[in-house]
Amino acid sequence: MEDKRLNFKEYLLFLQGFLTNPQRVGSVMPSSRFLAAKVVESVPWGEVKAVAELGSGTGAITRFMKTQLTGSTKVLLFERDKKMRENLKTKYPDFMCHSNACQLVKKLNQDELGQLDCIISGLPFFNFTSEMRANLLNQIIQALKPGGIFIAFQYSLQMKKRFAENLTIEKVEFVPCNFPPAFVYICRKRSPM
Repeated sequence: MEDKRLNFKEYLLFLQGFLTNPQRVGSVMPSSRFLAAKVVESVPWGEVKAVAELGSGTGAITRFMKTQLTGSTKVLLFERDKKMRENLKTKYPDFMCHSNACQLVKKLNQDELGQLDCIISGLPFFNFTSEMRANLLNQIIQALKPGGIFIAFQYSLQMKKRFAENLTIEKVEFVPCNFPPAFVYICRKRSPM
């Protein structure tokens, strides 16, 4: 009973975030368990010592991530919506929570983490201005170690060409059991030649 109440509370929190700022939130509902499972199963967790989740929302994917982590894995969560961020801080007190993914590299430096093994993104890239998209992708590329994995879910294939400019797209998977249906991009940062 408690779990259903919590899920409904999270749904309302997410819906409120969408209604307040649809450009940033990008969907009326949190990610489904099917989408969260697809994203999380795409990560080689045994190799991940540091991970960031961009656009954590109410923690739909974070919840699945947590079950895969070792005790020493460093986790950074980024969420712009203050109420959702406060909710994440309460639910995941061991994770570092930050507000702005555009400051990813700065936060890594402040937290003395170096580069990340993995970045998971639920950010609605196509809703952002071209400048903001470019800034975010630059932050992601700088933050990932060579060979690091970038997983992003999007509601269209419009970012495929843009992602391919700086990353190797290993696979794109379609997840129909989500509202709206989503594409999961599994990408890797190219190693320097």
